Amino acid sequence: MKVLFLDESGDHNLSVIDPQYPMFVLGGVIMEKAYAEGALAQALADFKQEMFGRTDIVLHTADITRNRNGFEELKNSSFRAKFYTGLNALLRQLHFSVAACAIHKNQHLSRYGVAALDPYLLSLDVLVERFCFDVGRVSGGGLIVAEKRDPTLDRQLDLAWLNLKIQGTRFVQAHDIEDRILGLNLRAKKDNIAGLQLADLVVSPIGRHVLGKPDKEDWFIVQEKFRRNRRGVIEGYGLVTLPK
Repeated sequence: MKVLFLDESGDHNLSVIDPQYPMFVLGGVIMEKAYAEGALAQALADFKQEMFGRTDIVLHTADITRNRNGFEELKNSSFRAKFYTGLNALLRQLHFSVAACAIHKNQHLSRYGVAALDPYLLSLDVLVERFCFDVGRVSGGGLIVAEKRDPTLDRQLDLAWLNLKIQGTRFVQAHDIEDRILGLNLRAKKDNIAGLQLADLVVSPIGRHVLGKPDKEDWFIVQEKFRRNRRGVIEGYGLVTLPK
């Protein structure tokens, strides 16, 4: 069974758009369930133990960049360099593929106005489609895991998932979604799920790249992991950028 672990970068709110980061990215990592629960979980635990002497710390980009919630030692430049060198090496050796949808919020709002769809829900359609293509014609071959946010947003996500199973998407029929994907599970950050932490580490470099900010080493690692077609094309297969 394959699992798609989802996370986001940026705010899906269209009412207030951050001029420094007018992006929303919903992205995910796809891998075999046995790998996620076995080799991946062990690799992340070993990395945390080596770096911090503990395994209960949760890799979260916002905490890492702000040196908080267990990452205070990153204020030390030599430790920070060691951490990122080790983290990039870890990301490079792990086995997963990446699918993401990046939305330029200003352009999205300008094009569609009051009819503009919520970026999270629009992105979810895109990610579910790509995951269905990845799973193929395997009944019960996939599972989606996303991080809990707040009760209101979680209810919206549950309703969006129900709608996908009823309405389908532009390219995937509802009965195929229901047949191929067992469900969408929401898990809390404190659950320390390795796949969700990996997804968190992947979405930020995608957002920076699409926005045109300088690429760092993590982008080039993610770039190698994107889903592609047989000709090696990423756009439309591993990365969808909207509006087109």
